[in-house]
Amino acid sequence: MKKITIYTGPFCNYCDAAKRLLARNNVSYNEIDISKVEGAMDEMIKKANGKRTIPQIFFDDKHIGGYDETRALEKENKLQDLLK
Repeated sequence: MKKITIYTGPFCNYCDAAKRLLARNNVSYNEIDISKVEGAMDEMIKKANGKRTIPQIFFDDKHIGGYDETRALEKENKLQDLLK
């Protein structure tokens, strides 16, 4: 299984929704709260090709996007295939 990383922030409903989505698909993940980890926001922006919104989700080093993109993968039954 791939290593999943999700960059989040405080009071972020989309972040909470993304974490619930991953949990209901039995996906363990590493959460990085950009408000608590120094340099995490800059790291996220660089890895996400300039995207500044949260959440930003990565499968290994592949940028998946935010909640909407991850939810679309789930709806299209493509999420589990990407996790292999």
